[in-house]
Amino acid sequence: MSSATLPRSTQSWQAADSAHFLHPFTDFQSLAKAGARIITRAEGIYLWDSDGHRLLDAMSGLWCVNVGYGQQSLVDAAAKQMLQLPFYNAFFQTATPPAIELAELLAAITPPQFQHVFFTGSGSEGNDTVVRMVRRYWDILGQPERQVIISRNNAYHGSTMAGASLGGMSGMHAQGGLPIPNIVHIEQPYWAALGQGMSRDAFGLMAAGWLEDRILALGADKVAAFIGEPIQGAGGVIIPPATYWPEIERICDKYGILLVSDEVICGFGRTGHWFGCETFGFKPDLMTFAKGVTSGYVPLGGVMVGERIARVLIEQGGEFEHGYTYSGHPVACAVALANIRLIQQQDLVGHVHDDVGPYLAQAFASLLDHPLVGDAETCGLMGAILLVKNKAGLVPFNPEVGIGMVCRGHCFANGLVMRAVGNRMIIAPPLVITRLQIDELTGLIRRCLDLTLVDAQREKWI
Repeated sequence: MSSATLPRSTQSWQAADSAHFLHPFTDFQSLAKAGARIITRAEGIYLWDSDGHRLLDAMSGLWCVNVGYGQQSLVDAAAKQMLQLPFYNAFFQTATPPAIELAELLAAITPPQFQHVFFTGSGSEGNDTVVRMVRRYWDILGQPERQVIISRNNAYHGSTMAGASLGGMSGMHAQGGLPIPNIVHIEQPYWAALGQGMSRDAFGLMAAGWLEDRILALGADKVAAFIGEPIQGAGGVIIPPATYWPEIERICDKYGILLVSDEVICGFGRTGHWFGCETFGFKPDLMTFAKGVTSGYVPLGGVMVGERIARVLIEQGGEFEHGYTYSGHPVACAVALANIRLIQQQDLVGHVHDDVGPYLAQAFASLLDHPLVGDAETCGLMGAILLVKNKAGLVPFNPEVGIGMVCRGHCFANGLVMRAVGNRMIIAPPLVITRLQIDELTGLIRRCLDLTLVDAQREKWI
């Protein structure tokens, strides 16, 4: 066997990675010292690294591998389309059958107000498109002063200039002169941090009221839209009270403001409905999507455009000066079609809503007896565990301790991919997960919590 065909060692991969690959959201020096984790294959809900270690992927890659790894129908759809038409653009008054067929299917599975879609390559691009489209809509209607878009602290809407501005991550805003003008933020509906002493329902109404306060302070005639994730994903799986979203919708309707649901994480079955807005009972005017539309097999994103907006753009707007090379990419659309059909054939939305979603809720509730767990909540196949120093009053750990990262280290060492966001440990496993695998997941979580408790006691953090 020649040297060119010899398998590369983990150390060889890590050295090449450090020499050439700049990772997203990474301290490059720290990664170079530690060496990247090299993932080489996957099947179902499991990953294997270059040393042969198996990990249960409780984060679905990055919230996206809804149908699990190794689905042959998606591979076949990509291969067939690549042979027939690997690429053509949607500029110059052209279209391809996969893009048209996917637009048709998305109109069928999304809430009834959506009959049109604008395709992008990612969720970030989708939210950039929202900014352009919302402002164009008001401009056509003769209200160009409606420029302001309201979002929330600790929200995540992507990493482009507009997407990162819409998001409410302070670390992102500290770099690059963000946010861009006319994007403002209100506080998030995080009951454990902001609603102590109140019922969840009462807190939900109060948190929604912060939107009305900001609208009145800005002037309703200046506000174009409000954007929010049904559940804040990267912010720590912040599940709002049931009262929150209906009140948000009422306030938007009262002031004639567009309502945007960022479904990049919550879409395509994650919450036990096709889309998170259906789970929480509100009707947005625009809906961004990505991730689960192809289960991450190839990049694709987009914006579902409600008829209120679509009719204005189509009938009064003239040319919309916006778009991407890969809008409606035929291979991505072919994979999305295969992915959505697989979700339908396997009834994965029902599987989450009726079976594994409730079972995960029970499993997480069983972890409430652990000394470190102050709160454990789920919605569909999204879950969060709040790690606390003292369960009485949910007393947090000192942020300098980095208790979440300590726990995450134990997770990886014990065959579990679980994400840390501050003091919250979060999961979003593939929708194909079974009850038996949830038992395995819960056992791994408890083991890692026990190991984290040992560390906390030894270091006198509690």
